[in-house]
Amino acid sequence: MTASDIAVLDFTAASLGRFAEIEPRTVNWPVVYVIDDEEAGRAYVGETLNTSGRMRQHLRTRGALLRRVRLIIDETFNKSVCLDLESQLIAWLNADQKYQLLNSNAGIVGAQYYDRISYQETFKKIFAQLREDGLFEQSLEDLENSEIFKLSPFKALNADQTRVVLRVVEDLFHDVENSVSETVIVRGEPGTGKTVLGVYLIKLLRDIIDGTDFDGERESLFATFLSNEYQTILGMGFRIGLVVPQQALRRSLQRVFESTPGLAPEMVLSPFDVGKADVGWDLLVVDEAHRLGRRSNQSSGVQNRAFSEINQKLLGDDDQRHTQLDWIVAQSTHRVLLLDPEQSVRPADLSARVQRSLVRDARDTDRFHPLTTQMRVAAGSDYVGFVRSVLRGERPSPPDLGDYDLRLFDDLGGMHAAIKRMDRRFGLARLVAGFAWEWKSKKDRGAVDIALDGIELQWNRTDKDWITSPGAVDQVGSIHTVQGYDLNYAGVIIGPDLKLDPDSRQIVFSRADYHDKKGKQNLPKLGVVLTDDDILRYVTNVYSVLLTRGIRGTYVYVVDPLLREHLARTLPFRSDA
Repeated sequence: MTASDIAVLDFTAASLGRFAEIEPRTVNWPVVYVIDDEEAGRAYVGETLNTSGRMRQHLRTRGALLRRVRLIIDETFNKSVCLDLESQLIAWLNADQKYQLLNSNAGIVGAQYYDRISYQETFKKIFAQLREDGLFEQSLEDLENSEIFKLSPFKALNADQTRVVLRVVEDLFHDVENSVSETVIVRGEPGTGKTVLGVYLIKLLRDIIDGTDFDGERESLFATFLSNEYQTILGMGFRIGLVVPQQALRRSLQRVFESTPGLAPEMVLSPFDVGKADVGWDLLVVDEAHRLGRRSNQSSGVQNRAFSEINQKLLGDDDQRHTQLDWIVAQSTHRVLLLDPEQSVRPADLSARVQRSLVRDARDTDRFHPLTTQMRVAAGSDYVGFVRSVLRGERPSPPDLGDYDLRLFDDLGGMHAAIKRMDRRFGLARLVAGFAWEWKSKKDRGAVDIALDGIELQWNRTDKDWITSPGAVDQVGSIHTVQGYDLNYAGVIIGPDLKLDPDSRQIVFSRADYHDKKGKQNLPKLGVVLTDDDILRYVTNVYSVLLTRGIRGTYVYVVDPLLREHLARTLPFRSDA
């Protein structure tokens, strides 16, 4: 065989034996393989140093399920390369949805190794060969832009995420064995991968409970948990749920769970689902836990009544201080909260005081685990911290953003045209904005919501799955459609709700220009009356979220001339903008 060849064989002892006679690298050589049954729609991906021995093992355990094997043998591969390619193929196959994977996710690694960038190009060529041979249906670009790929439990974790998942799993097994009920806090800025971590954790635990891949040949810190010992600790009836306060993200995750072996869409819950349930959970993982609600006017009378009824049912009274977090605690034995206080965007979100208390208590019980490695924005974690500092009115030194495409536009039409170019080239390029314009088109589909610089735009036509919906590139998404998601390019419109005060030279909030009714609503039942400075914190949080969605780049248009001038001097925009 030559470098990067792929042998396609019947998955039988005879076929594999004949191949071993002519290919000496079936013993003591790193190989990646895919075994599948196209008619049944099942596949398994693995890597091994002893192909002959491993295939004999698979024939005993999977011979009745799978019919064909592809052996990827490359004379330049080593163990690290094979582990990486195995992880990539698992993630791609899961996103492609042609096959149901029989793998667990415990062996998926994201380790660095020598010349990894070059090998990533080799992997793309291998993908093209496999797609031509019929293993994949979708293009690589479509796969990697899909929500199933981005939110997949088969994504390789980085070292930071691996450390945290390991600690959380160890905490959980300790607490289950010792009948201890604690709350674990995982705190991380935008792009540190909190959602992916939560989904990975739930899949790993379900694989332990179900006995998935207990016979696997794995190189992973989590491999030791795939055993009868840990399966017995949890027990077959161990009940797990993922709580997602935001409707848009919840719908996306329900589709991911529906397509993932061992998971089910019913496992993805709203806080109201948790509160109304008659049976509790052994473990609840709460994504974007800062968005859990406290007592306020809900979006409908039905939810207002439900809030009161749930309080009565679970907590014995309708004390106005009860929050959806109290429902989570009442309905679960163990909890993992994925949290970032600086992504609270409405007054009805968990209060800063409650979030500080959660972090303090978790530190005291050694259940606080920070995520620090930036995975989304190519400019790195310095960019996220810098954006937040600037919006707080500070004047930090600008970081080196490398090749990150950060641009300031003085014409909205020009920014929209640039976003459409990037969407044609890379996909997932969208306009987003603060809630500084009324949503007129919600009731009148022909109405214009945003009219600036001679162009007219509408808000997102749907508040569910907007990012991937038809025509999204010509609409403007709000915070409620993009929080928790990745974009390749984000075109951020900073509306007149933020201005620069000409006297103090500070960023200030304009209540008259802010149209998120729930975003500026007082909480009379709690005695909370919001000042402009109070709301300013939520609005700047909104913009910090919007400005940290873009993986490859962020384009910015600012309505207020003074603020535009201020940001032009403060943010390290590209000089050719």
